Amino acid sequence: MTLPLSRDDIRAAHERIRPYIRRTPVWSLPKGTLGHDGPVSLKLEFLQHAGSFKSRGAFNTLLKQPIPKAGVAAASGGNHGAAVAYAARQLGIPARVFVPEISSPAKVEVIRRLGAEVVIGGLRYADALAACGTYIAETGALSVHAYDALSTIEGQGTVALEWEEDGQGLDTVLVAVGGGGLISGIASWWAGRGVKVVGVEPEGSRALHASLEAGRPVDVTVESIAADSLGARNTGELVFSIARAAVDHVALVTDTAIREAQRTLWRDWRIASEPGGAAALAALLSGAYRPRSGERVGVLLCGANVELSKLGEII
Repeated sequence: MTLPLSRDDIRAAHERIRPYIRRTPVWSLPKGTLGHDGPVSLKLEFLQHAGSFKSRGAFNTLLKQPIPKAGVAAASGGNHGAAVAYAARQLGIPARVFVPEISSPAKVEVIRRLGAEVVIGGLRYADALAACGTYIAETGALSVHAYDALSTIEGQGTVALEWEEDGQGLDTVLVAVGGGGLISGIASWWAGRGVKVVGVEPEGSRALHASLEAGRPVDVTVESIAADSLGARNTGELVFSIARAAVDHVALVTDTAIREAQRTLWRDWRIASEPGGAAALAALLSGAYRPRSGERVGVLLCGANVELSKLGEII
């Protein structure tokens, strides 16, 4: 199957956004650190502007096309909204972000602090997305989709470009999945090049896992501690088509495993991670993904927008 975006598209996106993003470091851990006898590298994308990888896709979308007078609009559980707010402020563009009631107050505060107008758009992400769609239809604002848009996926794919250039070589990468824009970009970069891309979803928020099982995008019920960042109800056709062709499989992790990964990140390295940002590591720590002996494993730490009071309770 021919993918809808190529490595050249991702390279072009990287050139476009490079002046505006951070090139986040890759941290190589000693063998055996996480109970695996092979090398493990962590891509520290939680150090990105606005606290997550989402700034890459936001900047690519805003820089790639003309911006209408009404500015831009986005629906978000938190991280995408913060990224759109940050990118819009840097580029002098008005932004309105629709968030669901389940969004972390800390994330909503980040969006407001970065200058976007915040609108509560219903209980869940799907409700906020519908409210955002209505606003776009009425005003002509540019839609900045969190995951199911080529410009977003191209931007997120630049994570893999940097990882390949800065890493020591990889056999497998573990990537948390919400709507699937991040894993779609990463899988598109490494498609056919010998790197296995494995998605990681909470058991209670498995839109991509369920869609791959069904052979088509399907709606799922969302109930997880990571729902504010990994809580998409449906991946959409674009993400599904890329994942079906280029993602090896999706591993499921429990909320308990995600909490343990958050504890490990803080205890061992003083990394304050939100649940979604720790999900990929949870797959390795819990055994939801079991690498073969000597396998070179990469783990993407993708988000740091966590309420410290909640992190304190977990720790």
